[in-house]
Amino acid sequence: MASHSSNLWQRWFDVKELKINTSSREELKDITSKVKRSVSDIGLEDGICVLYVPHTTAGITINESADPDVATDIVSQLEEIAPRDKGYRHREGNADAHIKSSLIGNTTRIFIENGSLQLGTWQGIFFAEFDGPRSRTVWIKTS
Repeated sequence: MASHSSNLWQRWFDVKELKINTSSREELKDITSKVKRSVSDIGLEDGICVLYVPHTTAGITINESADPDVATDIVSQLEEIAPRDKGYRHREGNADAHIKSSLIGNTTRIFIENGSLQLGTWQGIFFAEFDGPRSRTVWIKTS
């Protein structure tokens, strides 16, 4: 989306935008604190937070954040499922990133109660990068 239409879309639907900078071709980046801060700024006491990633080679997921090996294992297993150099028809060289993004998904929802995201004890929110490093976006909508 162009900058102007993006701003119009955000005003129309009351969407907040997070900018995410990734540092590797593939990584799960913990964005829990950024999302919590954004939800707090919105000021909604009870409702639902929807997180949406508007990219075809990235995604979003909730998983364990206490042990960084979990994120490493997820990225490693996705590489086994969709290796980078498998000879895909898509000629841009990032077909594996599209497949991994589809497997992870581009949206997730979290309940908000008493102004706080209702995540489990060990849960964190991860931006999943599969074609980085890049500057990316996560849209947040609460209701």
